[in-house]
Amino acid sequence: MKISYDPEIDALYIRLIEGKYECRTLRLNEEIALNIGSDEKLVGIEILIIVILSFKCKETEKIWNQERSLTLKLLITIKKGV
Repeated sequence: MKISYDPEIDALYIRLIEGKYECRTLRLNEEIALNIGSDEKLVGIEILIIVILSFKCKETEKIWNQERSLTLKLLITIKKGV
């Protein structure tokens, strides 16, 4: 398993299976897409982390940063545990 982050599009990609695969994309919602190989195995997961460009108040910004940090820490913990 490999986890990568693209800061240009603010997205995480979790590759579950190494190698090259022709995949179809199954979009679960606007933020999450699954890449499924021809053998119906889950090859990878793309998670778009939408950055809020303006905040109405500093408290909202603080909460957003804490949640985002916890999400990234969880994914890193999962990667280390596998």
